[in-house]
Amino acid sequence: MVTITSNLALDDTATGTQTGTVGEPSVGMSSSTLFVTGNWYATRSADGGATWSLLDPFTEFPADRGMFCCDQLVTYLSTERLWVWLLQYSKSGRSNIFRLAVSRTAAAGTWRWWDVAPADLDPTWTDVWFDFPHLEVSTKNLWLTFNHYDASDRWVRAGAIRYARADLKGTGPLTRRHWTTTAVGSLRLVSGAGTSMWFAGSDQAHRSLRLFQWPDDAPDVTAWTIPVTAWNDTDFVSNGPDGQPWLSRCDDRITGAWRAGGRLGFLWSAGRGPGRPQPYIRGVTLDEQSLAVLSEPDLWSQNGAWAYPATAPNKRGVIGLSAFFGGPTQPAHAVGVLDQQANTWTTKTTATSTDSPQAGKWGDYVVCRAHPTKSTSWVASGYTLQGGKDRRNIEPRVVVFRS
Repeated sequence: MVTITSNLALDDTATGTQTGTVGEPSVGMSSSTLFVTGNWYATRSADGGATWSLLDPFTEFPADRGMFCCDQLVTYLSTERLWVWLLQYSKSGRSNIFRLAVSRTAAAGTWRWWDVAPADLDPTWTDVWFDFPHLEVSTKNLWLTFNHYDASDRWVRAGAIRYARADLKGTGPLTRRHWTTTAVGSLRLVSGAGTSMWFAGSDQAHRSLRLFQWPDDAPDVTAWTIPVTAWNDTDFVSNGPDGQPWLSRCDDRITGAWRAGGRLGFLWSAGRGPGRPQPYIRGVTLDEQSLAVLSEPDLWSQNGAWAYPATAPNKRGVIGLSAFFGGPTQPAHAVGVLDQQANTWTTKTTATSTDSPQAGKWGDYVVCRAHPTKSTSWVASGYTLQGGKDRRNIEPRVVVFRS
């Protein structure tokens, strides 16, 4: 059973109408504060979502290494009592930066930050740029994954950066270590990592997952190839009631990953295929010790498409979900819970769009996190279109739900 205990819609005051149909909302939550980011806004509430204060990511920080561009992620480190805000900047010349900012309160004017460019990791990386970041934590470290693209926007490599969490409380340089691969792109870090970070990328051509482990105190990464049931990485055709598409930019990058109860789990969007008449969410769980495939809990429907999953274990190890559904309706946001005995998902809709997006553009990710104080609950981000097709009709949401 899924019970929604709070379902907050962010209005124009909260977002400054700086929204986009490729919404990419992220949410962090402390015991008293919510902080939400997306394309192209950031907003904070200190009263449980009753009122919001806009932080403009274009002006909150100096544009000394290019302008703010797009992808943002936010999380709250309860041990350090510290907010972490990641921003992707536009290319300046042939490269760009990620800006990693921290604050005690998440209020405007309280942030301090560190920048990282590709050439800061390797001085020969002057002609590549960062994209598609992901942010997670382990016991000792903050982790950031990325893709590199060249000047012609061709994928070059993927990688991970490990930052010491203890350094984030200070003002000096961050202790940093990085690793890269050309075997697979768009690496997804697990939520609930503990003392060792796991991450993976989908490899449709070889019907496998490329799985990686990087312990907190280890210098090196270990890699495995895990065979799984094949899936389709094309044919993401799904039209709403008006006949218009909403998955025109969907792909099979992993967007949900978790570790809990001795298991690892990964979710990604997949195209139509045998036994799956609509685009759906592909799922795989592994035994953390043997890495044997334990189950493949897909989320699918005869009538509509599921896409863009995000997952996290709550404090009791139950797996929560944030995702989108559409086809018989315009794009809808939903939350859900995995029954690990039956390998099935129970979901509940939080909001349904009134319109289809322009040019069929939706995605690219949402967020699901363990609730900071309620052991059976999660907090999730989502969005829908309300009252029109324009980007300003995007209505982000923050949803608290429990099993």
